Amino acid sequence: MKKNSRLYIAGHTGLIGSALLRKYKKSGYMNVITKTKKELDLQNGVSVEKFFQNEKPEYVILAAAKVGGIKANMTNPAEFLVENLLIQNNVILNAYKFGVKKLLYISCGCAYPTRLKQPIKEEYLLSGKPEPTNEGFAIAKIAGMKLCEKINLEYKKQFISCVAANAYGENDHFEEERSHVISALIKRFHQAKIQNLPSVSIWGTGKARREFIYVDDLADGIDLLMKKHSAPETINLGSGDEVTIKGLSKIIQKVVGFKGKVEFDTSKPDGMKRRVFDSSKIKKLGFKPKTSLEEGISRAYEYFKQSLDKG
Repeated sequence: MKKNSRLYIAGHTGLIGSALLRKYKKSGYMNVITKTKKELDLQNGVSVEKFFQNEKPEYVILAAAKVGGIKANMTNPAEFLVENLLIQNNVILNAYKFGVKKLLYISCGCAYPTRLKQPIKEEYLLSGKPEPTNEGFAIAKIAGMKLCEKINLEYKKQFISCVAANAYGENDHFEEERSHVISALIKRFHQAKIQNLPSVSIWGTGKARREFIYVDDLADGIDLLMKKHSAPETINLGSGDEVTIKGLSKIIQKVVGFKGKVEFDTSKPDGMKRRVFDSSKIKKLGFKPKTSLEEGISRAYEYFKQSLDKG
């Protein structure tokens, strides 16, 4: 991929997409193509076909998706399944139809089965059932990964996929229905601090273990895959560091400066008990995250406060 190549970043306003846009603009890429949801509805097959026909992107990174936390996934499983299938099928199939040289599809850890030996290796995909709390989303992400794999194998096209660890950082979502654990806890601890509340309540037991990666590190990994990975099999993209939700809450509490108590609502689900990736394959390509969890959370909190100032 050259600096003047036509690169389409689908989902450039989201957490991962915006980090990719920052990276490629900073690196001097001159023909990065972006469209807002208002400009291009990726669920509309006719519109997506016209876009590919007119814009003729040479490379595509598919970061667009309908996303949300446990509560949103449990409340609207059909929407998460259908909307994501429409988005990814329209983009992937039209990319193939109009001769895109390389496409990278970004999946997530929920695509893996719920009961697995840890750390999770790529070959564990489809070895069991997904976590029930986000089954709809998981099935859609699996379908996208497999579609890329089959196009790669059948048509010898460089359509690849990666499974990204839980990303966080600049341009994250802080709305209750869309936020994931780090952004949700940043907002909750901040509000508790401002309102001088005595405690903060967190879903689950606090014992669930998760792996997190700062979004700009994730963007570096995705760029590395665009340059060095072409095999049909998916590849994990994680930091290799894991923390319990309880441990995570302590870091966020410290960064935010909340002095009250932290309580865990054990009547609510934990989700998957442990999820950490075996990212040895991408590490062999030279990937090494730069941002520690506490440093990344500090940056995310600064972004959150700036977003409040901007309204």
